[in-house]
Amino acid sequence: MRNILIALLAFLFTGFIANAQFISTKGKDVIDPDGKPFLITGTNLGNWLVPEGYMFKFNKTASGRMINECFTELIGPDATNAFWKEYLDNYITQEDIHYLKSLGMNSIRLPFNYRLFTNEDYMGGEGAARGFALFDKVIGWCKKEHLYIMLDMHCAPGGQTGDNIDDSYGYPYLFENKPSRDLTIQIWKSIANRYKNEPIILGYDLLNEPIPHFTDTTKLNPMLEPLFKEITAAIRTVDKNHIIFLGGAQWDSNFKIFGKPFDSKLVYTFHKYWTDTTTAVIQDYIDFRDKYNVPIYCGETGENTDEWVEGFRHTLEKNNIGWHYWPYKKLDNTRGIITFSVPDYYKAVIQYADTPRFTFGEIRDAMPANKGEVKLALEAFLNNCKFENCVSNQGYIKALGFKK
Repeated sequence: MRNILIALLAFLFTGFIANAQFISTKGKDVIDPDGKPFLITGTNLGNWLVPEGYMFKFNKTASGRMINECFTELIGPDATNAFWKEYLDNYITQEDIHYLKSLGMNSIRLPFNYRLFTNEDYMGGEGAARGFALFDKVIGWCKKEHLYIMLDMHCAPGGQTGDNIDDSYGYPYLFENKPSRDLTIQIWKSIANRYKNEPIILGYDLLNEPIPHFTDTTKLNPMLEPLFKEITAAIRTVDKNHIIFLGGAQWDSNFKIFGKPFDSKLVYTFHKYWTDTTTAVIQDYIDFRDKYNVPIYCGETGENTDEWVEGFRHTLEKNNIGWHYWPYKKLDNTRGIITFSVPDYYKAVIQYADTPRFTFGEIRDAMPANKGEVKLALEAFLNNCKFENCVSNQGYIKALGFKK
């Protein structure tokens, strides 16, 4: 009996020590492994694992699959696959992660497309092994820098928004199709199982900006929290260590769809763009926090003037709300942390991307006269986006309260 008791105590102690290594929650606070409040401060690695057309300066070619189609028409499938492979190697590197830590950030949010964990062709490859290899690489960089990382399913099977944001097909089919929901759950469970013992992971943001305002929200909104519960239950069968981040409906803005918290490590996340910078803008979320005694956090904001960025940051911090500003890196942009220059001949790429091409004849008619210049432009894009060729936006960095 004595040996059994010792073994049981040892098991419980080991579990306590293991759990104490992780960022967690306590009441209204996110807490660090020492039990002290941890205010999330950092940025989003947008446009890396989820390319977006506006980040490429395109107006009509909006999502990753549309960009892929555009490039495939311009330079062919083999050259496009090669482009994406080099893009994945160049756009975010260990140097980028080191730089973010050097500014004083404590964490980053990593948007990803579910296709990285399926056999669907995506960004020049396929298979879950490739997705995990990419995750392992960036997680390794973060561990070296002691920079926490949040994993954000920006694009879910079937689509949770039905817009460019989730690289889907114009409607949030996820909620009406069981195979897509099952795949979402399976992917999250496999990710959680792989990283259940990795303390540098801050947590899992289950679905980015679900259910847009232009759908039948009366029908779809009641489906969101039950899906969150299913995903969380699956994750908890393999991982009881990490925080689960839940975003509200209508672009992570509507918390009215939530009931009483259903897990002991939940953080509720909202996004806020192009509003006033006053507390009144976020009062509903503060009220929700007070009602349920849970942490809240701003997963995306920014893309505004330095004055706005600073003003809203002060409002968030005054109200003990952590944040990840969007984005870290963007082509020809002052409303982010770093930027890089537009390549020579890139205007022809933009013009083609923004020309309607519904038939093969229209594809041929829109084709730039000099394909060699198009290839040079895309090659230069891959070079310009390297950290060594980027320029810091000092005013923006100062507005975030980081050292230059």
